[in-house]
Amino acid sequence: MNRMNKKKRNSLMYYLGASVLKDFVVKHTKMIMLIVILLFLYISNRYACGIKRNEISFLQEELRMVKFEAQAISARLTGYTRPSQVEELVKQQGLDLKKAKTPPYKLRK
Repeated sequence: MNRMNKKKRNSLMYYLGASVLKDFVVKHTKMIMLIVILLFLYISNRYACGIKRNEISFLQEELRMVKFEAQAISARLTGYTRPSQVEELVKQQGLDLKKAKTPPYKLRK
């Protein structure tokens, strides 16, 4: 019996207060489970937010590139619709069109 007490005294659970630790765990099992569940939710939420943040930055970069491309196309179209450009295109195509000498007017009021 004395030998059994020495083994118990040399064990880690004896120094940690096994009976106190066991009583604490049993008494607060629900709270410990709640804390573990909340930790899992926190970790999963942080991971999901990281993924969303990466997706947002990717989409913002793509939006910036699309806006730049739209601005370049708009500038090109503005250049094509200038009267001097239209006249030059008419000459290149060999069309027999001439600039009107009288301004346009409405037929009906």
